[in-house]
Amino acid sequence: MSVSPDTAIDLARQENVTRILDSAERLFRHYGYSKTTVADIARDLGMSTANIYRFFASKVEIHQALCGRMLDASYRMVIEISRMPVSASERLRLYLLGQYKMTVETMLDEEKVHEMVVVAIERDWHVIEKHIDRIHEVIATIIADGIAAGEFAEQDPQVASKNFGAATLTLCHPQMVAQCLAKENRAAPEDLIDYVIRALKV
Repeated sequence: MSVSPDTAIDLARQENVTRILDSAERLFRHYGYSKTTVADIARDLGMSTANIYRFFASKVEIHQALCGRMLDASYRMVIEISRMPVSASERLRLYLLGQYKMTVETMLDEEKVHEMVVVAIERDWHVIEKHIDRIHEVIATIIADGIAAGEFAEQDPQVASKNFGAATLTLCHPQMVAQCLAKENRAAPEDLIDYVIRALKV
């Protein structure tokens, strides 16, 4: 099946964008975000720095795109869980446990990845805010399912979702997870999850 010239151009552009992001992620993971330059990425790909700038205006823009890719993995996870044929409580539990595990394994176990995430959060990028809004929407849908099934008390699902997110921030925010990890005077993830799910039923 043939493709139109415009489609071919779009595919070629996307292939180059993916190659640049893959290279940048590999270098950021190995050397750290602050120590990697656009010239390093270009050298890794065997292309000129000017060619990189045809697709991304700066290293910051590359970082934003990479951050978006990482957050998309989290979003895909919550979407898949939201469609599972189990109770709303169980879906919320699976989401929080999965998000906590992803944060610990992906963002904290690899120090250089953690640096990328911290920089993104500190700069308050729109990609972070967009991700939070998308997660809130999915959680609100799960809570609405629980209300309809008589599992949760009558309440505004949107407000409940935002409160749910705020109450469980220590399980999702990389810096807060890092600070609370293995500290005996902090709530255990399982206990916090049980607590916030019970709150939805009151």
